[in-house]
Amino acid sequence: MVANIQPLDRVALEIGPLTIYWYGIIIGFGALLGLYIAVRESKRLGINSETFVDLVMIAVPVAIICARIYYVAFEWHYYKDNVGEIIKIWEGGIAIHGALIGSFLTAYVFSKVKDLSFWKLVDIAAPSIILGQAIGRWGNFMNQEAHGGEVTREFLEGLYLPDWIINQMYIEGAYYHPTFLYESIWNLIGFALLIGLRRVNLRRGELFLTYVIYYSIGRFFVEGLRTDSLMLTDSLRIAQVISIVLIVISIGIIIYRRKTGLADKRYNEL
Repeated sequence: MVANIQPLDRVALEIGPLTIYWYGIIIGFGALLGLYIAVRESKRLGINSETFVDLVMIAVPVAIICARIYYVAFEWHYYKDNVGEIIKIWEGGIAIHGALIGSFLTAYVFSKVKDLSFWKLVDIAAPSIILGQAIGRWGNFMNQEAHGGEVTREFLEGLYLPDWIINQMYIEGAYYHPTFLYESIWNLIGFALLIGLRRVNLRRGELFLTYVIYYSIGRFFVEGLRTDSLMLTDSLRIAQVISIVLIVISIGIIIYRRKTGLADKRYNEL
């Protein structure tokens, strides 16, 4: 029975020489849904509806490029001998922290050029970002990547997962932790939390910083289960180190902005 398990096809559609992968479709869907939510919220807060469309048109390609550069940089021992594979982003191999760095810098420059509040922009974007991450993890599922260590089928069945998820976690003769699913669920909960916090009317910037803290906590623990982590040393996982750093920095920014009066404006202020 086990021998007959076949993985889901990574290819969604082939049109002549053009191959469209589920990985790209899923990430694209997450980005579009996030954009829709951000545009609706930006209109409510008095920002032109085209603002986020313009921002996403720039931020998405920059984020993907930065995510790939980040991943390749920490896997250079492999890519230095396989340079031709650097551009094969459709096969996976992007790092979310690289994407966040690219998006953060793009939003900062964009806000200065458009004379908008940077913190207001990223506050509005925060729920969209974490929702996009939740959806995007299913691209990893289709590629059978970003999984954890080996487990038994009984373990996966004990999580009450449907067979199509369990079977996709059967990789090269063994079953593995569906860490993509753990992070996706964590992020979906985070999305609901951030949407709820909009009503609390936090100080400007704190919704985004809450996202950074929340996501980093979940990523730290999920990363500890993964088998494909980018490593800083033999024992230090880069994503875990970055998560701790981001938590500390975010808390520090919240405290600093409150003490200096930089966070006097509220989320719902126009």
